[in-house]
Amino acid sequence: MMAFGLIALIAGAASALMFASIVSGALISLVLFYLAPLPLMVAAIGWGPLCASLGGIAAAIGLGALFGLPYCIAFAVTVALPAWWLGHLVLLSRQVGHVTPDAATEPPAGPELEWYPVGRILLWIAGFATLTTIAALLTLGTDADTIMGTLRRGLMRILRATDPQASGEADQFVDALVRIAPAAATIVAMMTLTLNLWLSAKVTATSGRLRRPWPDLMTAELPPMTLVALCIALAFCFTGGLLAIVAQITTAALMMSYALTGFAVLHTLTLALKSRTFWLGSTYAVVVVFGWPVIAMVILGLADAVFGFRERFLRSRQPPPLPTP
Repeated sequence: MMAFGLIALIAGAASALMFASIVSGALISLVLFYLAPLPLMVAAIGWGPLCASLGGIAAAIGLGALFGLPYCIAFAVTVALPAWWLGHLVLLSRQVGHVTPDAATEPPAGPELEWYPVGRILLWIAGFATLTTIAALLTLGTDADTIMGTLRRGLMRILRATDPQASGEADQFVDALVRIAPAAATIVAMMTLTLNLWLSAKVTATSGRLRRPWPDLMTAELPPMTLVALCIALAFCFTGGLLAIVAQITTAALMMSYALTGFAVLHTLTLALKSRTFWLGSTYAVVVVFGWPVIAMVILGLADAVFGFRERFLRSRQPPPLPTP
């Protein structure tokens, strides 16, 4: 029990230090800030969600005592809560049946477990990215005009600090940035949460503490109703006010979910290629360097959700059934 508590405190302290490093203003602190959930996620997956919850509570209290209540709430919402819940989902399973032993002399086999699907975990990550982005924007104001005005003033202050001779073209550039800022923040939150969960699972798997088999990521797919939710969110994007901002954030998160499933589709459809590694590596490099080609992955993920490309491809690779005598 002492070791369990010590691990929880170490994980919480590491996450709190990485989260608070943003105060320094150094460039490396931005990387540490985005990786802040990683220690708590490792604790949640390797030692259980209770370990992460204890570490997160201790870290939030410590940050609140040192920097004030806003830091405590921000850490709890953006770091501790996602780390605890996603770690819980990774370890969530249900019994689906018993494996029959081959011989009467063999001991009875353990129950067969069905683990929480990767696609649903991805949907939860999108939900947390949406929640944290909305929560961050609400600290700037409670209506769309106030939020956008605060964002614009902040960006103009940064631009004028770097270029005191900023002209009218700079104003148009800032206006464009303000319009895409909520969606961009959602995409960053989505990708960093996904990266943290993948890294934490890899760390625990390497250490031998991962209690579930490594999932086949090529089979990751979102629930069918996700497409309906995306269509509704897209429709509300054409309204106005705070509702439109919330809809844009939700749309960005769901589209990034389909982009990630699009990569899973690409991994599946390239199984038959001899130069598969080259094509996959080139695709990842182009997306990382330029960014906008991720739209192709979104389209691929949406097309698979509608037409079932992976299912058709895998069915075509199966050998034909043997003729009946």
